[in-house]
Formats: sequence, C-alpha cells, structure tokens
Amino acid sequence: MVKSENSDNGRRLLTVEDVAARLQLSSRTIYNRCAPKSKNPFPIRPKRIGKLLRFDTKDVDDYIASL
Repeated sequence: MVKSENSDNGRRLLTVEDVAARLQLSSRTIYNRCAPKSKNPFPIRPKRIGKLLRFDTKDVDDYIASL
C-alpha cells in the first residue's frame, strides 16, 4: 500500500510542512511565528519533540473551522 506525499490520514501529529500546505503559508512563516519571543505568535500551539515542531491534527482542523 503506497501513501501519497500529501496524505496525512490517520496521523495524529503533522509536520510544519503539512500545516503550511493546509494553511497556504510558507513553512518559514510558521517557524518564525512559533519562536519563543515572536511578536505575532502562531495561533496553534506546537508540540515540541526535541527541536522538532509538530501540530496536533485536531488543533489544526479546529483552527481552520474557526476561520
């Protein structure tokens, strides 16, 4: 069974690139807005796994629904 590149079905945590594609933003914008001292913080709180940022699928879907 081969998954497509953009398929995130069944995954609970999304990468920055996945979220950027869903919100039509650049991944650099998300990284900058998730920085600890960002003046304009990203509205979805990331989960930090070491240096990696991951976003809960439910949080992203809730944010999109609120727009």
